[in-house]
Amino acid sequence: MFLETFGSAVLGLLLGWAAFHRLSHRLPSRLLVLSTAVAGALFGGFVTHSALGSGGIFLNLLGAAVVSAASLSLLLRPAGRLRRRSLTA
Repeated sequence: MFLETFGSAVLGLLLGWAAFHRLSHRLPSRLLVLSTAVAGALFGGFVTHSALGSGGIFLNLLGAAVVSAASLSLLLRPAGRLRRRSLTA
């Protein structure tokens, strides 16, 4: 159980660092990105462990990675300017 939790936290840190390194112009501060990635990975690992039991660490890490990536995707801002048009234009 400890190894699954530690692995999920490290995986979240790695995903958060990679996302911030690759998409820093579209993400908020580094601290928010890293903490969101770790929290998402820990929650994903918990949900996967609760659903599947302690069947294997690979499945737990996969669930952690999926939830971490999904939570990081919520922080992304649009790449360019939004074109807003009024209904009367």
